[in-house]
Amino acid sequence: MYTNILVPISFDEDRDASAAIKVAQTLAAPDAKITLLHVMEQIPTYAISYMPTEYVNESRKAIETELTAMAGNIPGGQARLVEGHSGRTILDWADEHGVGCIVIASHRPGMQNWLLGSTATTVVRHARCAVHVLR
Repeated sequence: MYTNILVPISFDEDRDASAAIKVAQTLAAPDAKITLLHVMEQIPTYAISYMPTEYVNESRKAIETELTAMAGNIPGGQARLVEGHSGRTILDWADEHGVGCIVIASHRPGMQNWLLGSTATTVVRHARCAVHVLR
């Protein structure tokens, strides 16, 4: 059982965070901390000029609201929103916060059965803690 679990959350339409959260709760010790982490990647400068000026701020607020609501339903849950490259930022955050296990989702079954997503691949290959991958 783990006392500090990190669950990276992607808000892509084909991702379902509920399965990862359930696994994290199963792996958690009774007094465990479960952190839901979303990494906002930088929008390239050439693309940001084509977006409404408040796009990034509004997106950030919506993600924070959703993450907080999700974490509120988990005993010991907390929400964190950070910026950076997803794979590297997840690894750095886990190291800095003493995470014992990362529960991360990868692609849905199909041709991708043979592959992990690039973020999941980075996390599995470089994490200094246990990693549980869901497909």
